[in-house]
Amino acid sequence: MSFVPEKVFFTKGVGRHKEYLSSFELALRDAKIEKCNLVTVSSIFPPKCERLSVEEGLKRLSPGEITFAVMARNSTNEHNRLIASSIGVALPADESLYGYLSEHHPYGQTSEQSGEYAEDLAATMLATTLGIEFDPNKDWDEREGIYKMSGKIINSFNITQSAEGEDGLWTTVIACAVLLP
Repeated sequence: MSFVPEKVFFTKGVGRHKEYLSSFELALRDAKIEKCNLVTVSSIFPPKCERLSVEEGLKRLSPGEITFAVMARNSTNEHNRLIASSIGVALPADESLYGYLSEHHPYGQTSEQSGEYAEDLAATMLATTLGIEFDPNKDWDEREGIYKMSGKIINSFNITQSAEGEDGLWTTVIACAVLLP
């Protein structure tokens, strides 16, 4: 079976429950993808793949459908523990080439920190495949400028969900790139 996704949408969610698995289910519900049989895949953004809004993407899903997704997931049952899940995205200027999706699921990072880190990971992976020369010791803002000025990387962004743990409950956060035919 050969399947190269032609469309993608990004979603995120948070769930809290006394049971670990139930907190994950509630995060899926918050992200509106609980009705799917999710199959997690690695992190390639397919060539010529069109980004849809969450609403447009959800219209294309059916209950019970096998659905491919790149998912970042994190959970805690510690009170006040900060968790995050991020998907970073880096897209090449040439749409016939593939891009990168990266998953990051840290403890103790804010949404902004986690999102920037995931975006940096995706952009760095793409830059190395495109032969863009850069200093890996420079901070993200400097490298982002180099990547985009090269004309080979047109866009990078992230989707991130963070939350703090609550006493007596499991907290789960997810961020997903849902890949569609």
